Amino acid sequence: MGLLTSINNAVSGIRVNQDSLNLVSKNIANSGTPGYHRQSLSVIDYGNEASSYARTSGVQRAFNQSLQTYYTSQVSTASQASTKAAYLDRLQTFMGKPGSEGSLDTVYQNLKNAFETLSVSPDDHAARAEVVSKSQTFTGTLNRLWGNVRDMRLETETKMSSAVDDLNDMLTSLGDVNQRLQDVAASPDSRTMLLDRRDSLVSEIAEKIDVRADYKLDGTVALRTKSGVGLIDGRVSRFSYESSGAVGEGRLMLTSPGGNKIDLAKQGGLQGGELAALVDLRDNTLAEAEAHLDQIAASLAQVFGTNTTEGDAATVGAAEGFDINLNDLEPGNDLLISYSENGIDKQVRVVNTTKTVDYQEPDGTRVLGVDIENLSTADVALALGGQVSGLAFSDEGSGTLRVLDDGAAGTTNVNKVIARATSDGAQGDGLGLNLFTDGARPFTRSLEGDPPQVAGFAGRIAVNPAVVADNRLLVQYEAGGSLGESTRPDYLLAQLGNRDFASSPDAVGADKGFKLSGTLGEIVTQTINYQGRNVATALGRQQDTSLALDTVTTQMQSEYGVNLDEEMARLIELQNAYAANARVISVVQELMDRLLAI
Repeated sequence: MGLLTSINNAVSGIRVNQDSLNLVSKNIANSGTPGYHRQSLSVIDYGNEASSYARTSGVQRAFNQSLQTYYTSQVSTASQASTKAAYLDRLQTFMGKPGSEGSLDTVYQNLKNAFETLSVSPDDHAARAEVVSKSQTFTGTLNRLWGNVRDMRLETETKMSSAVDDLNDMLTSLGDVNQRLQDVAASPDSRTMLLDRRDSLVSEIAEKIDVRADYKLDGTVALRTKSGVGLIDGRVSRFSYESSGAVGEGRLMLTSPGGNKIDLAKQGGLQGGELAALVDLRDNTLAEAEAHLDQIAASLAQVFGTNTTEGDAATVGAAEGFDINLNDLEPGNDLLISYSENGIDKQVRVVNTTKTVDYQEPDGTRVLGVDIENLSTADVALALGGQVSGLAFSDEGSGTLRVLDDGAAGTTNVNKVIARATSDGAQGDGLGLNLFTDGARPFTRSLEGDPPQVAGFAGRIAVNPAVVADNRLLVQYEAGGSLGESTRPDYLLAQLGNRDFASSPDAVGADKGFKLSGTLGEIVTQTINYQGRNVATALGRQQDTSLALDTVTTQMQSEYGVNLDEEMARLIELQNAYAANARVISVVQELMDRLLAI
């Protein structure tokens, strides 16, 4: 090997060492920079019989496409789980743990205990005052909880709007990055920085909405949701949040570059990320919590404010049944018909409403809507006869409806017919008492209007001011009645323990998720337990997704991250190689000087 060849080899080595040293220094300097991918130098060795030398062929950036795709998916899943868990944890804090001070089951039990004391000592002013106090605590708790849930629903809409703005900014930035990556004249350093920025933006977008990334050969990336909705591919789509002014009705829209609009929530375009969690919380989880609170409030009002009247036995030939008067039924009040058909017990609840109603409650009770208030009794009988098979309905005059079985056929038997009407006054209108009211009006659970009366009732329910002003009304169901008589307290206490309720579609969000059924105490317990299970499930899901994300993040750090120990060792190795090449040049220089001196 000649001297010139040796010096050329050493010089090429120094150049490679210099480039490598610069890259190692860059890795070390950026070891703590978020989104930075470790870089390495591609070195090509050339050799023949006369010489060998090295040169660089570019910088390699650590990148694993399958790993990156999995990471992006986990980011969306973890963000969705984390967002939902945070809200549900707050909801449980508001609801309180079972048995804790201020929790729904505690305030219910306190009210029940107060009524039990009143039943024993109806003439005791302190006992009556305690009932009023516990009633106010119950309504205050419902008002507060409903307000908290409503505030959380409003907050989800605010966050949706903010997330939309962030998404649009990130997509615009990603579009700019894609455009710059297509510039073939861009320097290698600039290109690697753009690729780091590209991957960071994709991850940030994935936190907001589920995405699938399609990495192209020129370094650009196309994004679409998991449901196939395009977000960016050359041109950028735009998100918008269209508020309607009513909670739960704001629309999350995506407008394509061509101008087509997609309602992401309604068309199932959201399958992960913060936005999916916020929409689900607003439209399902929190709406369901509102509906449960409204159901509790409605049941509370109906327990005490309902006069229950059983039908009078009636017989026509071989047919048996009952006569029931419908005159006192107000909009929302109902008629309960219990019967058996071929040995199977059945129930039909007929609601006084102008709306079309026909559904089944969780306990199997069929609910029908009939305009009892505006139709004649004969028309009511005709309407029921056309919907309930096996029973005979007829008008007996003066608003009395007769319900009979099929007589000699013996396949049906009418067991009981009950009219449940709202008490109109504190005295002189039966044992029921409008202890809980909807503002200044009685609560009848009217379905008229949009929304129906039960919607939002937990936020409006209040203790009847007349009872607050004169707690003797808790006992005196007739003017001038004895304060020592426990008839009304006994009736109200019996209603509290015996009347069953069930979730129904008349409450906003009541058609979603878990259905309540049972006595007031039972649906209170069901609500608390259900929310507790929801929180436990959400927290468990959050832990699982966080663990999965941490695992893939660790793997990415291993592949992409800078290991300072390795880089320092590499730095020492390069310094030694640099020194060796420099020594070769020095020796060759000395030999050249001697040759020239001869």
